[in-house]
Amino acid sequence: MELRKYITKRIIQIIIIFFVILTVLFLLFRLAPGDPVSMMVDPDMTQEDAEMLIVQLGLEQPLGMQYLIYLKNFFTGHFGFSFHYGDPVVDIIWDRLPNTVLLFTTSIILSALVGVFLGKIASWHKGKKVDSIMTIGALVTHTVFLPWLALILIWIFAYKFGWFPINGMISEEVWLDPEAGFISRALDVMYHMVLPLSTLFLIHFGAYLLIMRSSMLETLKEDYILTARAKGLEEKVIRDHHAAPNAALPVVTSVGLSLAFSINGGALTETVFTWPGIGRELVSSVSQNDYPLAQACFLMIAGVVLISNLVVDVLYAYLDPRIRY
Repeated sequence: MELRKYITKRIIQIIIIFFVILTVLFLLFRLAPGDPVSMMVDPDMTQEDAEMLIVQLGLEQPLGMQYLIYLKNFFTGHFGFSFHYGDPVVDIIWDRLPNTVLLFTTSIILSALVGVFLGKIASWHKGKKVDSIMTIGALVTHTVFLPWLALILIWIFAYKFGWFPINGMISEEVWLDPEAGFISRALDVMYHMVLPLSTLFLIHFGAYLLIMRSSMLETLKEDYILTARAKGLEEKVIRDHHAAPNAALPVVTSVGLSLAFSINGGALTETVFTWPGIGRELVSSVSQNDYPLAQACFLMIAGVVLISNLVVDVLYAYLDPRIRY
């Protein structure tokens, strides 16, 4: 199948799957137990005021009518107003999204680079002490419970030694200082990123190391590697210029999907470190039955994941000429 036909077919599949997700999310939030109005109603609010609030939110409409309004709002790019904040959902998402992208994209790229490098070395020294240490270390860090690791890092480096802030993304004294420049504020954000970034790095780099090691071991068995050795090429050249580029293909897939799933903000990480991103906002909106905000967050995640799958498949075909659709 030609690549163009394959892309067209996949786009049609993505549209169908996305529409199904759109419908399922609508039903899940409205059929779930809990009442968003009860969380917004002031104890001193009269019954008439509460009923007026329900009308303003459009919750007095039949479920079918709510669904039609929901579809209309989606296709017109209007995701409504947050029940909790009262602000447009789009504004809230765009305010939180850069924070999530900054933290999680940095952590994934950094862990992928380190994981690929160490995985390459581990495979080249298969069965030796270096390989054993790296493999065991990768398994331990990759399987550790993320909140536990995050709390341990906070307790040691933030509470006991006081080297880093316990939570948040910025220091008020820096950002409220009119004389503070871009560099000062950027360094302040980086300072707050150290612990959450370290947590995500330790969790993710092990997976990339193990994937690269396994792929590299398979690649080293290929005929063209034997041919390169027969030509008398240096072992370092064979490893870095012949084996590693092909062995890194599975890592490309993993990185692409990890970047997509990172858009959800890693709810646990952002919650533990109170990082103001999409993940933390998603947890908050679900717990508060904030339908518009929660739905928009989930839809954004679903869309990014679906598109990322397509991009990774297409990228695979360009990176490996043997792959044809």
